Order: sequence, then structure tokens, then C-alpha cells
Amino acid sequence: MEPHEPNIQPSIGSVQPDADRLKLQMTMQQLRDNQNYSMAILGGSVAAIVGAVLWAVVTALTKWQIGFMAIGVGFLVGFAVRKMGQGVSVGFGVIGAVLSLIGCLLGNYLAVCAIYAAQQNIGIFDVLGQVDFQTGVRVMIDSFHPMDVLFYVIAIYYGYKYSFHVLTADKAASVSNP
Repeated sequence: MEPHEPNIQPSIGSVQPDADRLKLQMTMQQLRDNQNYSMAILGGSVAAIVGAVLWAVVTALTKWQIGFMAIGVGFLVGFAVRKMGQGVSVGFGVIGAVLSLIGCLLGNYLAVCAIYAAQQNIGIFDVLGQVDFQTGVRVMIDSFHPMDVLFYVIAIYYGYKYSFHVLTADKAASVSNP
């Protein structure tokens, strides 16, 4: 009765890929069910603000406008969006990218205000309270450097890249078998 063994192996082999595919589909559905866009936006927004404030604090302490702080904002936002949103969809990457750009613009603006406040020997909140929108835009344009684009693009990239979970075989196994 040894001839049965070869027949059993092919049938198991042909069933296994279907079982793996079904398991992967179930895992993906479970992950999609746990996604939360609202929390991703909230977490990413808080991270963008925190990153922008840290950027201004570092600028105020060092007296230098440090463009690569934008990359840190991108990492921070991406991590927060992923952690809070638990997303696997590309939409979470878009949220991370947009919030990273907003965080960079805010960080750059706050840094410029911090430099101005230090030069004038006044508090940064005094500066922020006195600047209207048009003046803020003009200051951002005047302080713009072409290198800023590079840092912003890298920040946007990392904000996108780290904002959602990428499903791997190990992750699929760990999610479906807690």
C-alpha cells in the first residue's frame, strides 16, 4: 500500500496554497477592520505639532535653522499615523505625507519666529501674537532656501512610508494566530 503516499503529498500540496491564500485574505480583512482613519489623523496632527515645536526649540537653542529637522518631523508623523491608525491601506500613507508637509511648514515657520524673537529679545509668543497671515507667508517666502525642498520631499517620503503597516508572511501568521 505504499503507492498511496505519493498521491497524498500532491493533494496536500495543492490544498495548502488555497489554505494560505484564505488565511491571508482573512488576516487582511481583520487588519482592515482595525484601521482607524480618525485616530490616524489625530495622532499624525499631534505628532506634526510636536515635531514643529521641537524644531523651533532646537532652532532657538542652537541659533541655527536646521533643515534636516524636517526629516525628523516626517518620521514622527509617519510613526504616529501608523501606531494610532493601525492602517494597511495606502490612504494612511497619504495622511502621513500631507501631515508631514504641514508639520514641516509649521516647524519652519516657528523656527523663523524663534530666530526673530531671539534677535529682538522678545518672547516667541509675542511674535506669534503679532504676525498676521500675510506677514507669515512673506516671512516664509523670504526665508525659503532651495535646500528646503529636498528636506521637505524626504520628510514627505518618510511620512508616507512609515504611516501604514506592510503585511509580511510573519505578520500575517502573528495576526491570525495571537
